[in-house]
Amino acid sequence: MRAGDRVAAAVSGGADSVALLCLLLELRVELGIVLSIAHVNHKLRGEESDEDERFVAKLARQHGLDLQVRQAPVGTAAGVEAAARELRYGFFRALAQKGRITKVATAHTLDDQAETVLLRIFRGTGVRGLAGIHPRIIFEDQDQAFGEIVRPLLGFRRSSLQEFLREQGQIWREDSSNRNLAFLRNRVRHRLLPIITEEFGESAIEHMSELAEIARAEEEHWNRSHPEVRMDVQAQICSAGSNDEARQTASLSAGLLLALPLAAQRRLVRGWLETNAPSLKISFRLIEQALELAGEPAGRTVEMSSGWSLRRGRQNLMLEFEDSCKETANYEYALHVPGAVEIPELGVRIEACIVDMDRVPENERGQLLDPRRMPKEILVRNWRAGDRFWPVHTASAKKVKELLSDRHATGAEKKLWPVAVAEGCGLVWMRGFAVPAAFRAPTEAAHAIWIRELRP
Repeated sequence: MRAGDRVAAAVSGGADSVALLCLLLELRVELGIVLSIAHVNHKLRGEESDEDERFVAKLARQHGLDLQVRQAPVGTAAGVEAAARELRYGFFRALAQKGRITKVATAHTLDDQAETVLLRIFRGTGVRGLAGIHPRIIFEDQDQAFGEIVRPLLGFRRSSLQEFLREQGQIWREDSSNRNLAFLRNRVRHRLLPIITEEFGESAIEHMSELAEIARAEEEHWNRSHPEVRMDVQAQICSAGSNDEARQTASLSAGLLLALPLAAQRRLVRGWLETNAPSLKISFRLIEQALELAGEPAGRTVEMSSGWSLRRGRQNLMLEFEDSCKETANYEYALHVPGAVEIPELGVRIEACIVDMDRVPENERGQLLDPRRMPKEILVRNWRAGDRFWPVHTASAKKVKELLSDRHATGAEKKLWPVAVAEGCGLVWMRGFAVPAAFRAPTEAAHAIWIRELRP
C-alpha cells in the first residue's frame, strides 16, 4: 500500500476480517491511506447474515469510516461458494471502476493458503494451482490497471489474529456455515489440518504456504522467460478455426511440440487446449494422451469430453469439435407431484410418487425429496447450458455439463439427460445423482417424494 491509496477493508464480521480492519486502523496514519469498509450480504443465513451486516455497520460508525454495502443474495440451489465469490469480487471491481477506492484488502490468512493448496492437490493440479491464493489481483480493463485486491494477512495464522482481537477486547461474529462439514474446505479445516499439525507440527502449515510462494515464482518465470510456451507467441503454430462450434478446429505443430523439453511440452499443450477449448476439463492424463498422440502416426484419434477430440494429422495435432447433438430438440413436460409423465424423447416414463421412507433401499435414499419443500408441479426437461446442480455431500454446485462429463456421458445421451426444475428453487432432481441437501428428505421423516425413471 502507498500513501494516498483509498483502501476498502473487506469485512464480513468474522475474526479474520475484523482483525484486518483493526490492524489497518492502527497503521492508516503511518501508511497514509484513506480507509473505508466494504461488506457484502449474501443472505445465506437469514437473520444471522443481517446481524453480520449490522455488526459491520456499527464498526464503521464507531471508527468514523465510510461503509459500502452490497445486498447480493445467493440462491441455495446455486454453487454457493463460487457464486458468492464472483458477486463479491464483482462488487469490489465496480467500486474500483467508479474511482471510490484504489485497493480492496481481504483477510485471507496463512491457514486459508494451506487449505487451498491441499484442496487443489486433492482435486488434481499443477504448479499453477499450487500457487494457491495470490497476494495481489490486478483489476484491468483493456490492459489498463484501475485497482487491485491485496491480501496483507497471508503470512499470519488465524489463531494469532484471534489472540490479537482478544488482547484488544474486540469481539467478532461467528459464521455458523463455517462449521458445516458438508463443505470440503470445512472438512479440511476442522478435520485434516488439526491432524497435520498434531502429527507434523505447526510448521507444516507454514511449509504449505512456502510451497505456494515457490510455485508462484516458478509460474512467473515460465510465463516471462519461456516464450515457447506462451500462447500469444505461439499464434503461428496454434491457429483457431471457425467460430461456429460445429466446425471449430485448432492445430498445433507436432514437430515443434516434441522438440521442447517435457515440462515445456506439458505447458504448451495445456495453454493450447485452454485457449481453444475453454469448456474442456483438462487433466494431467489428458495432457499425457495429447503428448502420446503427437508421437504417433497420422490418423490416430483421442476422444475427449464436451464434444471435443484430438486427431494426429500429417504434421499437426488437430483439436476438433463436432456438435453431434446440434439438431437434437429440447424437451420439457409438466409433472404433477404426485404423478407421472411420458418422455417420448427418452422412451421412458418419469413419475413422482410419495413413498414410505423405510421401504426405499438404503442406497437410493439420497434421491428422496422432502414433500414440504416441493411444489405441486415441477418441470421435467433436458438440461440447458448454464444449468447447475448441487448433489448432497459435495462441496458446491457444478455445471451440469461438467457432472455429465465426469460420468463420460456423450452425444445424444448427454444432450437429453433429464432434470427436474421447481419454480423458485432451480434444479431439484437430476437422473442418477443425489438430490441437493436443501431439498433432501430428512432421515427421520415417514414419507418422501421419489422421482424415478421407468422404462416400458
